[in-house]
Amino acid sequence: MTFLLFKSLHVLFVIAWMAAVFYLPRILVNMAEAAGEPAVLARLQLMGRRLYKFGHNMFGLAFVFGLALWQGWRWFPSILPNVTGASHWIDAKLTLVALVLAYFVWTGRLLKRSAKGGTLPSSRALRWINEVPVLLVLAVIYLVIARPF
Repeated sequence: MTFLLFKSLHVLFVIAWMAAVFYLPRILVNMAEAAGEPAVLARLQLMGRRLYKFGHNMFGLAFVFGLALWQGWRWFPSILPNVTGASHWIDAKLTLVALVLAYFVWTGRLLKRSAKGGTLPSSRALRWINEVPVLLVLAVIYLVIARPF
């Protein structure tokens, strides 16, 4: 029961984090396209800052429950099973998650740079860049479901 609760909470917080990962670049696209409108730009920057903070909080919670699922069996063997064993799919998954986190931090830095008056990449470039986490998350989902190695 505890294992399924931890797993459910992990999935919930990952979904919430993914919402931020996928939407923050859209806010950046809108900011790039609203360069001449200070009121719109200010609203988008506020939305972006709030979303970035929300995303970090959700990542932190997903991380805590994910860590408990991954290594919790060491501390609570009667409650949490060893779900990865000697499998190496988890190594690939964690590498991809680290790349998604790096992408999220990079988009946050773009947001902060824009707030300080810096320039953003073109809206077209930002639209293409927005597709990167989709591919990474697709690979993560495949690894979790298929456990190919």
